[in-house]
Amino acid sequence: MGQDEIILETSDKMKKGVEFFAESLRGLRTGRTTPALVENIRVDAYGSPMPLNQLATISSPDARSLAVKPFDPSMCGAIEKAILKSDIGITPESDGKVVRLNVPMMSQEQRDKMTHRVKELAEEARVTVRNIRRDANKSVEAARKAGDLSEDLERDTKDEVQKLTKDSEAEIDKVSEARIKEIQEV
Repeated sequence: MGQDEIILETSDKMKKGVEFFAESLRGLRTGRTTPALVENIRVDAYGSPMPLNQLATISSPDARSLAVKPFDPSMCGAIEKAILKSDIGITPESDGKVVRLNVPMMSQEQRDKMTHRVKELAEEARVTVRNIRRDANKSVEAARKAGDLSEDLERDTKDEVQKLTKDSEAEIDKVSEARIKEIQEV
């Protein structure tokens, strides 16, 4: 494997790791009510678990509530059960056609817990990026031993991989700081 291939593959993997981290933060509760809070909850529907956003329209009619309107009204019970089983801490109310979720204000203690969770997820993402760096460096060393890279190219490639790592970690920090700020807003 050549220098360009190693760098391109490493860059792609690190971007995917950062994107996965950002996506995992979408489901965390903040001070605002957003459909992302429930859209990936798995509902047992038609014999298999499906994400809620594939079974219903999720809207936010006002600042403190969500309305989940199933495409098939017979799914209201299953949707209620799935929301109760999830760890979002909201009790659903159903009228047989629409499931309503009244989202209470978050206490400072809940905000602190969410902030702590964001920091944990950020550290997991950083570890993922560092593991990708380690694997890339092993590929560089293997390419050097195979004679595909000179010593100078080996050093340059490792430097480029380190730069990609730093950039990815900076992006993770930026995303987590923005989410923490959003959580701490009252």
